[in-house]
Amino acid sequence: MVNAQPPLLFLDVDGPLIPFGATPAQLPNGYPTYGTGHGRRPPAADSNPLITRINPAYGPRLLALPCTLVWATTWMSDANDRVAPWLGLPRLPVVDWPDTDDDPAPGLHWKTRALRDWAAGRPYVWIDDEITDRDRAWTEAHHPGRALLHRVDPRSGLTDEDFAVVEGWLGVGRHQ
Repeated sequence: MVNAQPPLLFLDVDGPLIPFGATPAQLPNGYPTYGTGHGRRPPAADSNPLITRINPAYGPRLLALPCTLVWATTWMSDANDRVAPWLGLPRLPVVDWPDTDDDPAPGLHWKTRALRDWAAGRPYVWIDDEITDRDRAWTEAHHPGRALLHRVDPRSGLTDEDFAVVEGWLGVGRHQ
């Protein structure tokens, strides 16, 4: 039986949406900032100036993807209160990270198992800046569905090339 539900897209905030870590030599003029998001300037932009690093054009691009968007970030529900309005996104489901003292396997990101469990067999994309080959190998061995673990360079955040990889995996533009 084919799973009728669309794939999930687990989205981190710091790194993929809010770029950081570039040196002044890499970005002599600093990070680009955006004066307003969708609609009015949300109060979050005043309470967290890094919000203005998020390109509001990402919102429509993310909404156009044939998947279910899910926040997979330590921002938790703050992502819905602060980031979603900036991007023009509706409230999204939020991964509730397990409160556990269990250490992940050596080299495995602490989110990897939780996202596999949250997906419950559904295909998924995970966009984060801390994904490693160890996470990919573990997911391939332990997740019964398709999965794309896509690492974004935190210095640049999401790029057109990142969107192209995700769109290709989701089959955007292919005749089905």
